[in-house]
This record gives sequence, structure tokens and C-alpha cells, in this order.
Amino acid sequence: MSKKIKTAFVCDQCGADYLRWNGQCTSCGEWNTIKEIRLAPTTEKRPSLSGYTGTRSEVKRLSDVNLSQFERISSGISEFDRVLGGGIVCGSVVLIGGAPGAGKSTLLLQTIANIAARDISVLYVSGEESLQQIAERANRLKLPAENILMLAETSVQRICDVLDDIHPQILVIDSIQVMHTQTSESASGSVSQVRESASYLTQYAKQHNVSIFMVGHVTKDHSLAGPMTLSHIVDTQVMLSSTDDARYRVLRADKNRFGSVGELGFFAMDNTGLKEVKNPSAMFLNRAEKPSAGSVVTVLWEGTRPLLVEIQALVTDCQYGNPRRLAVGLDQNRLAMLLAVLTRHGGIATASDEIYANVVGGIRVTETSSDLAIVASIVSSLRNKVVSQDAFFFGELGLNGEIRPVANGHARLNDAAKHGFKKAVIPKANAPKKPIAGLEIHAVSTLSEVLDILFEI
Repeated sequence: MSKKIKTAFVCDQCGADYLRWNGQCTSCGEWNTIKEIRLAPTTEKRPSLSGYTGTRSEVKRLSDVNLSQFERISSGISEFDRVLGGGIVCGSVVLIGGAPGAGKSTLLLQTIANIAARDISVLYVSGEESLQQIAERANRLKLPAENILMLAETSVQRICDVLDDIHPQILVIDSIQVMHTQTSESASGSVSQVRESASYLTQYAKQHNVSIFMVGHVTKDHSLAGPMTLSHIVDTQVMLSSTDDARYRVLRADKNRFGSVGELGFFAMDNTGLKEVKNPSAMFLNRAEKPSAGSVVTVLWEGTRPLLVEIQALVTDCQYGNPRRLAVGLDQNRLAMLLAVLTRHGGIATASDEIYANVVGGIRVTETSSDLAIVASIVSSLRNKVVSQDAFFFGELGLNGEIRPVANGHARLNDAAKHGFKKAVIPKANAPKKPIAGLEIHAVSTLSEVLDILFEI
């Protein structure tokens, strides 16, 4: 008796699966992307995901939990360790996403090469590239490949069988979107397959104390492809992106159970792979030799360290009936709010002007400490007056025109002073109790005070 051929309908844009064909994918909104895929009949017995050891879980007191397994392995790349919270936690699962060509596979190959050189067993599982392609990349990057174990496989059950034989400490899955498990009959890349495969591997990592790196694809809007539960399953989720000029890579921790969220790591991409950028502030402060109006420096706080960036603004006459407000690297709604406060409490009307604001270097500002610098750059461009090149601004602007303090003010001041800045305009509550050598501090409490000293410092 012939077996009935099973089919699945999968969107080739986002991986969502359906019981029947639809003209439009309700998950990503694209039209004519749902394809019918035949599923190969499975004859093997489905393994249970309830556990691999077959033993019951024991109830323990929290004080009796052994913390010896909470050890970290250095990746050999300090910027990567910083984003992970100090290194690779044994038994953790890290999901690294990014656009094609961002350098995900390169970063992981460099990492496991550094780890394998210290006689720590590693296994690289490739489901997309051939082993010859990976070997060629390792040769081009001049990485030691003697101790790196490789496997070309897409079945998570067979991968776990290999893990039981060789017992590696570090496992790389490249990528999770091409893996499949026998517990799901949908096609590889579908939402259910990605979810079940990630859950299967995560459970194995926790029970066998294996650290796993999963490479994840992204959609066209630069969000991780697959189910949202993928982010909940893993311990750490990091995203690798490139700056506008594609010379640098920024690694950001979006989720981290073992470190701070929002931590950034900076790399430079060249023909020998990813190189660490020890001083990222210098990378974003490559200012023009001739000072220009509308350029102001601020100090952000990213993760556990300060970061100096340049804010630029351009105010010009409106050519049409509706003035534009465009923000790149900034929150569009917050820019509109700052303009309203500037009009109400600063007496500077910009309703008839077109305003463009940009964060130099392609980084995105997510905190409110840049409010003071944004307002200063807008006023500088509007009045066509240059703000002092050795001055920087930080502080949050309230709706009543007050300047509110921000966190880690003293560390921001010290870092700017190390980079040669001489003048600071900061909230009065962030003023240090002791003077900082070589730094002239202007503590302000209202927007009017900022406008009074803006071009006098």
C-alpha cells in the first residue's frame, strides 16, 4: 500500500507555514510567496524532547544549586567577550543574527579557531556551505584549522548523535533556519521546524553543558526570521550589522541572561577578517578639518562604556508647503517633541523650516542623553554659527524646558576629557563634586541657559 505524499505550504520570504495555499502571506504581508513543498515520509521513530538521559528532574533548594558550571570560556576576542557579558557561559545558547555578508560566519570561525588553539574541543556544523568553502575561508583568514572539527549536516537528531560520540564543549550551528527535526513534518525553514530544532538543541545544551552558537537569518526589515519564540528559547541574542560605509561592524546584545543588554562591540572588516576596534569613539569622531554649523558632539552610554558620537543637523527653508522632519539614527517622534520644546521654552520657531538630523557613523541613538546635543545642533544650523569643536553636550530635555540628569555622568565626563575635549555643557545634577583636570564644565538647569552660553563657550 503506497504511502500518501504529504505537502506543506511555506512562505519563502519569512518561513511561515500554512495548511493550504494563500495568495498573501499573513505573517510578512508579501504576495505570491507561498509555495507548495513535498515532505519526505519519515520512517524513523520520533525522539522524545522530554529529555535525553531518561531520568526524572529532581527538586533542589536554590542554595544547593552547584554554581561550578557557571564558568566562562574566553572567545579570544575581547569585544565579543564584552557583548556576551565576559565570555562564553558553559551550557549557554547564543543566537547571532545579521544581514547576508555582515560577517557572522567569519566571526564564529575566528572565535572557534582561537578556542581550539587552547585545546578546547569545538565542532562547526554547516548546513549551508560546503566544508571546502569553510576551509577556503579559514585559509584566507590564516586561521589554525588543525583542531577544528567540521560536520555537514542538517538533522538535529544526527547532530546530537555525533555530539554524544565526540563530546565537544563548543558547537556552532550555521544556520538554524536550515536545520530540521523529525518531530515536525513541515519543511525546513518553516516556523515550526525552526522552533522545534532550536528547542531540541537548547535542551541538549542544558543537559550536556555544551555551549551552542546558532546563526540566524534576517528578513528584509532586518529582524530575525522565524518565530518570536526563537528569541525566548535562547539565552543570548546578538545582532551583527554594518555601518553606512560598510567599513565597520557593530555587534549589539539584544538579549543576554548572563550580561547587560545593549552592550556593543565594534569591529573593522578587512581581507583578513574582523579586527577589534579598541577605541570606538575615535571611529565615530572623524570630524571635518573645517568646523561647520550644525555639528555637535555628545557622549552616549552603550552597555557598560561611554561612546562619543557626532550629531549633525541641517535647517533649511521649506521649498514646498509641508516642511519635512527627517531623523536618521534618531527617534522621529522625539525629534518632533524637542522641536516643540524649543519653540515653547526657547522662543525659537521652526515650524516653517525643513529639519534634518543625523547621527554620524550609522549608529542608532536609543537613550535620551542626546537631547541637549540635538537641540544645540539645530540651533547652530538655524543661526549658521559654529559650536566650539572642543565642546560636548549631554542631558535630557523635559517638556517644561528643564535639563534632567542622566546616568553615569562622571564616567562620560572622564572619557570625553581623555579624548581631548575641553568644555562640557551638562545637567546641573551631573556636575562633579571635584573638578576634572583640563575640563571646563558648564552646569545648566534650563533650556534658556543652554541657549545663552551655546556660542560663548
